[in-house]
Amino acid sequence: MNMKRIVEKRVLPVVTIERVEDATSVAEAILAGGLDCFEITLRTPDALKAIEVVRNGFPSMFVGAGTILNEAQLNEAIRAGAQFGLAPGLSPSVVEKARELNFPFIPGVMTPSDVEAGLAMDCRLQKFFPAETAGGISMLRALGGPYGPTGLKFIPLGGVGPANAAAYLESPHVAAIGGSWIADKKLIEAKDWSQITRNAAEVVSIAMNSSTPTK
Repeated sequence: MNMKRIVEKRVLPVVTIERVEDATSVAEAILAGGLDCFEITLRTPDALKAIEVVRNGFPSMFVGAGTILNEAQLNEAIRAGAQFGLAPGLSPSVVEKARELNFPFIPGVMTPSDVEAGLAMDCRLQKFFPAETAGGISMLRALGGPYGPTGLKFIPLGGVGPANAAAYLESPHVAAIGGSWIADKKLIEAKDWSQITRNAAEVVSIAMNSSTPTK
């Protein structure tokens, strides 16, 4: 699975689009802040259309679909043009279907059993969710002990923000961080594109100034 774009930037904005007409402005704001990849969650009726709009309007951006819960949504995301997918949990059938379709997919995990199930399906990049609720950096450190030697890396989401972004990024077990605060729904509703750009630029700066984890 080619997730090089996410790993290079080390930041994955998570975006919920309520109105498809906002998709272009959000993409422009994120790109202006120095990020060229983001996830659009499949939580709204306009999500798939938003993916399509961004893919057509911003061919240089790496756009994924989040909250993929079943194979039907996986197929819909691919048809909309999503270049990768994520889920809050780990569904073996979805992981297998994604592999069959050669579609980069990141399952969600929270426990050692989840991690092992993912590793059994050769998922070496896993979404740690909900990160802070599940124990945060301490839990990642605990999971990294037995599973670090496998080459496993995590993308923590859920409770990650400017206050703790650097701490997560400095963990040797973290490939990138994700979060919705960059393009928060309230900012989108207010059409505050400049603040989204500032949020993106801030976290890019945090990522650049954080220690690069040991490969």
